[in-house]
Amino acid sequence: MNKVILMGRLTRDPEIRYSAGDNSMAIARYTLAVDRRFRRNNDGDQTADFIGCVAFGRSAEFAEKYFRQGLKVIVTGRIQTGSYTNRDGQRVYTTDVVVEDQEFAESKSVSDAHTGGYQAAPAPAPGASAGDGFMNIPDGIDEELPFS
Repeated sequence: MNKVILMGRLTRDPEIRYSAGDNSMAIARYTLAVDRRFRRNNDGDQTADFIGCVAFGRSAEFAEKYFRQGLKVIVTGRIQTGSYTNRDGQRVYTTDVVVEDQEFAESKSVSDAHTGGYQAAPAPAPGASAGDGFMNIPDGIDEELPFS
């Protein structure tokens, strides 16, 4: 089984190309910075792996339209390896994730903060606790809940 699930941030805007021919197809290439679970060095800096992804067709068009540098996404796909000979005659080996599914991993407002856009934070809802992110439940509401 060849299945990959990644969550990371785009290191730059996707690079889009279109195949030649009558039925041209969009091809998007982008790199995800995926945080490692454990730290490599002792100074506490978190390290990341930079993983190349390639999307085809409608997935590539979606990436072209909505993906920007800094955006946090979840990608599902498969690993594909290959090789080619460069101009110097050296063999170069490649490893990419071929995207089968991709989706946003955070809200637009949080994403805008990482991608350089600025958007004011929404005002807290009445009764919301500012500290833990949960709404305070008023006393006496237990009787109105449809479950116990």
